[in-house]
Amino acid sequence: MRRKECIAMLLAGGQGSRLRVLTKNLAKPAVPFGGKYRIIDFSMSNCINSGIDTVGVLTQYKPQVLNAYIGVGSAWDLQCYGRNGGVTILPPYVSEDGGEWYLGTAHSIYQNLQFIEKYNPKYVLIISGDHVYKMDYSLMLKEHKAKNADVSISVVEVPWEEASRFGIINTEKDGRIKEFEEKPAHPKSNLASMGVYIFNWPVLKEFLEKDAADENSANDFGKNVIPLMLREKQKLYAYRFQGYWRDVGTVESYWEASMDVIDNHDFLSNFDDNWKIYSAPVLQPPHYIAPGAKIDRALISDGSWIDGEVEHSIIFPGVLVGKNAKIKDSIIMAGAQIGQGARIENAIIGENAVIGKNSVISGDGITVIEDDQKLKENSRIGMMLNLKKVEKKKAEEFKELLG
Repeated sequence: MRRKECIAMLLAGGQGSRLRVLTKNLAKPAVPFGGKYRIIDFSMSNCINSGIDTVGVLTQYKPQVLNAYIGVGSAWDLQCYGRNGGVTILPPYVSEDGGEWYLGTAHSIYQNLQFIEKYNPKYVLIISGDHVYKMDYSLMLKEHKAKNADVSISVVEVPWEEASRFGIINTEKDGRIKEFEEKPAHPKSNLASMGVYIFNWPVLKEFLEKDAADENSANDFGKNVIPLMLREKQKLYAYRFQGYWRDVGTVESYWEASMDVIDNHDFLSNFDDNWKIYSAPVLQPPHYIAPGAKIDRALISDGSWIDGEVEHSIIFPGVLVGKNAKIKDSIIMAGAQIGQGARIENAIIGENAVIGKNSVISGDGITVIEDDQKLKENSRIGMMLNLKKVEKKKAEEFKELLG
């Protein structure tokens, strides 16, 4: 088999607990996004658009939907052709020596060293399946080679007030990394790690084995492996990414990134022939806009029937919006039914949820209605469900509204 120059290992096993009910039944990378996609589509599409044709997808938390969605990789032209590449799903497994769940990001790669060795690549790209962005990894690899780096870490500038949420990189003037701080209380820079790494394969293997031998390690790249490499004077460089990147790890950031799809056509244009985002096809008829319906700055997916008003919102496939219903600044997941005269604002309505006639969902923050929930007619919801503590009385009142 011809040696691969670079293969990708895509971390897709995260629970995504900060997304609350959105990840109740599926892994974070499988969460629907942007009307027709799932979050993992962005990383997968980046790989094939960057010329990387071998991708190992590491799954763990509630992987059924994600595994079925990935299938043999045909949506991204990554059908697996044996030892020649394609996409391979890599769940935790038991061997003759035993087995265990992935304990951390580094441990998940360590458990799959044999998979990487099969291709004997010069470089290994490690990425996450839960970020929204378009990135040409080949440009990062080109800079990695030019600097003769052992490791390159892609970074992006974040607002200073948010820097403590990320792994923060401190560099020399030439971009060489001198310090890596995991979620520091008082960050020294606002260069945040994107969780995109390029390793020279021999270096990666060496340090994963060292990390695995350390009984006190959390087996995490940011907490353990990268700091160990810095202590042992490996050549680590920061690669500055200039485009749009969003970690959609919270309901708020997920909602904001979804609104960006509507407002900022430059970063996620659905009509960008130079960098398409591929996804599994949705087998639905065309959407229908009834007479008298009004659409303003919205994405309407196939199979939807719109008989009301939709403003600055995303409508997933198979959604029914009843007559005189009004939806604003909201995300309506696949198969949801919005009753006649309902009012929805700043909300995320889960898959196959049913919102009764003349109900009102609006309030400070973002209201989330869980998949398959049924809201009775004339209901009134005005709180951040599952996002913050609410008074017991209000919670009980809400339960009474659910059919």
